[in-house]
Amino acid sequence: MALQHASPGQLIDLQALAEFNPEGQSTSLIKAEQLQLLHLLLPSGQRLHEHKLAGELCIHCLAGRVRLDMPGTHLPLSAGQMTLLAAGQAHAVVAEMDSSLLVTVVVRG
Repeated sequence: MALQHASPGQLIDLQALAEFNPEGQSTSLIKAEQLQLLHLLLPSGQRLHEHKLAGELCIHCLAGRVRLDMPGTHLPLSAGQMTLLAAGQAHAVVAEMDSSLLVTVVVRG
């Protein structure tokens, strides 16, 4: 089955995403030509290995706590906090608690 993304003008209930749900799955909420919005669920201890994206990205912690590991620095991110990463910024994500993240990515060709 193909993944259903939201259509322009369609409402997305972020309240339902605001807590970690152990039964839930990470998903792509919106995929447009220059924008992608992802909802990531990371159980405590899970690590997303170091990677880079071509466009800028905003990581908003909805619930829990994660640590962004970047060359030479670590940035804790708790519920209600967000940060912006530059295009091409190498980073890894480590869930220090069960966490729910909203990630907005600027898509570059």
